Amino acid sequence: MLNLVKTQTNPIQSIRKIPIQAVLIAIALVYLALILFIPAVAVFYEAFHKGIGQFLTAASGREFIHAAQMTLIIAAIVVPFCTIFGTCAALVLARNNFPGRTLLISILDLPFAISPVVAGLMIVLLYGSNGWFAPVLKALNIQVLFSLPGMVMATLFVTLPFVAREVLPVLEEIGTEQEEAAHTLGANEWQTFWRVTLPNIKWGLLYGVLLTNARAMGEFGAVAVVSGLISGRTLTLPSFVEQAHKNYQDEAAFGAAAVLALLAAVTLVLKEILERRTARKMSA
Repeated sequence: MLNLVKTQTNPIQSIRKIPIQAVLIAIALVYLALILFIPAVAVFYEAFHKGIGQFLTAASGREFIHAAQMTLIIAAIVVPFCTIFGTCAALVLARNNFPGRTLLISILDLPFAISPVVAGLMIVLLYGSNGWFAPVLKALNIQVLFSLPGMVMATLFVTLPFVAREVLPVLEEIGTEQEEAAHTLGANEWQTFWRVTLPNIKWGLLYGVLLTNARAMGEFGAVAVVSGLISGRTLTLPSFVEQAHKNYQDEAAFGAAAVLALLAAVTLVLKEILERRTARKMSA
């Protein structure tokens, strides 16, 4: 009888033996399943459960194609501009120590702190029919709101920091020794940049470009405010999803959502590859 009592397991002790790490992992998996995995599966199910033919029919609609074209056009304009600006800004901040440098870095991070909707509202207040620059724009016959220029400006605002924020730490990590050696050997500024600086920052630069492109294609809030959501004219794929869903065009809405989800998946894969290459480069 005594042996039987001794061999009985205390439930509280058994609970205490469960590793805390396993509990935290389980909580994280449940959270990701509810927030990410199940909604993603639902999007693809709704897009393809009636067959690939139904998806292709929805994706070949005129409004769907126009929204995809607008998304690609905006990304094609925004990504090169942010790449050039971000690289130049990172070089200035990494290679110079001047009064106001910390303030400039904080201003560069401003799009991270401001809601995209607020950014769109600022553009409306500046470039709208009653905005600060309305008389000049009217005299030049330039329309910013409810057209491509306003959508590009809104997307530029929300994507501006990505390249600079990814390139700046890389420049600070590699230092200036190689660039100074190139100058000593007679290389000018352009030669030093193309042959020394750019090869050293290429993975960080590509990472920033990737994030910029992903944000440009997926931006909704700021673009929705300045575009007016005009069907067939100023809809991008994210805003097309909302409009199609409101109009009970579920196949088209979920089809566009599936395309955006696939783009996000490709972005994550490329992001992981670039992160590993960057880490390998840093360790070397």
